[in-house]
Parts: sequence; structure tokens; C-alpha cells
Amino acid sequence: MSFNFKSIDHFQLASPKNTEEIARKFFTNVLKFQEIDKPETLKSNGGVWFKSGSIQIHIGTEDHFIPARKAHPALEVENLVDLKQHLISNDIPFIEDKKLPGANRIYVFDPFGNRIEILEWI
Repeated sequence: MSFNFKSIDHFQLASPKNTEEIARKFFTNVLKFQEIDKPETLKSNGGVWFKSGSIQIHIGTEDHFIPARKAHPALEVENLVDLKQHLISNDIPFIEDKKLPGANRIYVFDPFGNRIEILEWI
């Protein structure tokens, strides 16, 4: 038997209960993702989903939320310089990191404290 993983379908980040509007503002206004509908069978769980190109981010809510400060998704971006300027103009702090050879990268935290890596291969 042989198999290959093809791609990441989506990744999920957690947030506290009833924070969907905060997630919408960050992921649509700041990161420029588009909100997409959740299936009817999952809407009662809370949370909200977003998409940009082939990347989907699912925000799920938790009663006893703890942010992911080390574990994180990594998003590849084209034109990191413009993204950094966009983050600055929206008062979104980020951490620059030069430790990965061949990449320019930053870390940004969503409004709930989850770490997101954003990188551009050079």
C-alpha cells in the first residue's frame, strides 16, 4: 500500500467562546482572508471559517481556551515587505525572525494569542 499527502486542507486555531466578531475583524480586515460559510451541521458549534486562495483557517471556540504560543501554522506570502507595512499601519505588532536560512519571516499573534508564522522564501 502506498499513499502521499497532497496538501493541507485547512488548519484550526482556537478562541474563547463568543469571539467570532473579533476573529472576523482580524482575519478579514487585517490578514485579508474571506469569510466562508460553515456547513449547517457545524454552525451550532460556534466559530468561524476563512479562506484565501487554497488556504482555509477554521476558528473554533472553546470553553477553557488556552492560546497556542509555540505550536503554529506557517503561511507563505508573496511580498512580505508590503504585509509588514500593512500590519504596521493597522497597529498589529509582529516579531521578525532571521533564523530560518533562505526565508524572511515574521510571527504575528491573532487577537486570542495564537502564534502565526508568515514567511517568504528568498
